[in-house]
Amino acid sequence: MSGTIVDNILRQSGSIAATPAGLSWQDVVTASTVTVEAGNGYWINTTSNACTITLPASAEAGDNIVIVDYARTWGTNNVELDSNGLNFQGNSDDYEVKYTTSGQSVNLVYSDSTKGWLPLEDDVVADEPVAPPTQKGIFAFGASSNTNTRNLVDSSGNVAADATGAGTAGARGGGATYGGDKGIFAFGNGPINLSNLVSNSGVVSADVTGVGQARSAMAGAEYGGDKAIFGFGEGGGASDWNITNKVSNQGVVASNTDGVGTARHGVHAARFGVGKAIFVRGNITGTGVVGMSNLVSDTGTVAADVARVGSIANLGAAVAYGGDKAISGFGDGSGYVGTTNLISNTGVVAADTAAVGTARAYVAGTNYGGDKGIFAYGYIGGGTYVTYKNLVSNTGVVASNATGAGTGRGTIQGCGYSFSA
Repeated sequence: MSGTIVDNILRQSGSIAATPAGLSWQDVVTASTVTVEAGNGYWINTTSNACTITLPASAEAGDNIVIVDYARTWGTNNVELDSNGLNFQGNSDDYEVKYTTSGQSVNLVYSDSTKGWLPLEDDVVADEPVAPPTQKGIFAFGASSNTNTRNLVDSSGNVAADATGAGTAGARGGGATYGGDKGIFAFGNGPINLSNLVSNSGVVSADVTGVGQARSAMAGAEYGGDKAIFGFGEGGGASDWNITNKVSNQGVVASNTDGVGTARHGVHAARFGVGKAIFVRGNITGTGVVGMSNLVSDTGTVAADVARVGSIANLGAAVAYGGDKAISGFGDGSGYVGTTNLISNTGVVAADTAAVGTARAYVAGTNYGGDKGIFAYGYIGGGTYVTYKNLVSNTGVVASNATGAGTGRGTIQGCGYSFSA
């Protein structure tokens, strides 16, 4: 007998694992889908089409799979991995895993149920998983008189009837998505610095004792892919603020960060680009409505003022749309307005787009359906609060009024939640 004797690991299941050098290489894959098995290597040829690779539904520590760009075409037609219920680099299979570099090869080893499949060479790779888009939204709190009512928004933009909220009744706070699929409402009339977390199923939690300067008429936005930031606002004694408070991907509100930009209240805020956010417009106590904006980096750093573009207004809303852009609209300028301003994926605010919906202030907004937005509710004057909603398409087109649901009110907070449609 001749040859090399190697060690093989006996798994918990009683089967014997292949040695790392003992992969069984399969025929070249040219199909658009393939289901792979542990112990095998695969040549993936995407010359004619992209390929979705489904990993095994069950795995044990040490399971090994190698995939290779056969024709150096992954940069043109990419490869997407479906982890089939198991984690990939510590993220659930809701996350998108794509490899888009020509000539790339990926050596995967299964670790455990926590981290799941890992690239053998490094846990942090250039093509990291990208969180799927947020699908649903929620409007909560608000006033004709202070309330803790909430209304869920489904992935088609339908607003649900009133539900009794949790937390202290209030208005004029901010809302933002965090953690990819959860939300947070914070601050508000009083002024207060309480917060309420929103689960990925749309459940609003009880009050959490606040951190940071108590204030109202401020705004919140998602940044960094999984975190949030609240900024600006007004406190007691007619004082405006330009401080910010970051929110971790666990929903923990941080202490004050000294402000950058002009202190003001009544701002709008939304995410844009890749991990960035923007605060737009506002009102300076004793001066009036202003139109500057402040960009927020993907690390939560607020930049200096950018000069006004378009109409000036406060007490409107801004929402994300199209995956990497935003839109600001409605509010109180020289009277109530219905104009909107598109915000590019580099944070540039465009000139006014003529009003489609009814001019009003104290409007709320949120993203929904992965790449769309919605403006809803508000005040049209004369003591009249409305439930109007205006959907925003994934190209930034604002629809005419549709009848909303629930109780008409203003100064509501909105945010997105849920990876599931």
